[in-house]
Amino acid sequence: MNVVAIVTVAHHASDGESALTPVHGEALLTHTVRGLLDVPEIDLVLVAAPQRCASSFSEAVGDLGCRVVPGSLRQAFAAVEPELSRDSVVLLHDALRAFIPAQTVRDVIKAVRDGAPVVVPVLPMADTVKVTDAASLIVGTEDRSRLRTLQTPVGYALAAFRPDLAPAGAATVDGHPDAMRVTSDFELSLAEAIAAAPKNEETL
Repeated sequence: MNVVAIVTVAHHASDGESALTPVHGEALLTHTVRGLLDVPEIDLVLVAAPQRCASSFSEAVGDLGCRVVPGSLRQAFAAVEPELSRDSVVLLHDALRAFIPAQTVRDVIKAVRDGAPVVVPVLPMADTVKVTDAASLIVGTEDRSRLRTLQTPVGYALAAFRPDLAPAGAATVDGHPDAMRVTSDFELSLAEAIAAAPKNEETL
């Protein structure tokens, strides 16, 4: 097996339930898994399901052809590790980033195959970033030219795999606005628009 994508809800305790939020008639998780399965380079999509959500997760993705492993990210990786070869690529993807374009995923895979041990998609920081003191008074402005917001999937060469979502020293590829974490009502409205748009149409 050359490329495996592990979908996780490891950020916050409520992310498991958030992954089941309906978007355009289907759970957010369903969109996430389908999008990854549509990338031809990916051989397997594995979903790490919190025990309390395992049944609901299985129902949401049951017809798509992925595997659901109840338990932690480490348990999910252990379930697939014996099937991986030394040159395998492991993708770690946030279940709430349901609409990352396939090309961005391919860019991550290619960068790992080209020799980067860890790769993460990023976007330039758009907002002005202020520095405050202990009293919450603004004392300066951070130079945002070198700041980036991280997205997923994080791509790993097998030997470099670590179960976290913000690896230090990672190489970067261009991210995409569609790959936002869908957590707020506003982001849900954007997700609805993305899900309803023709697949060949730019959305954001």
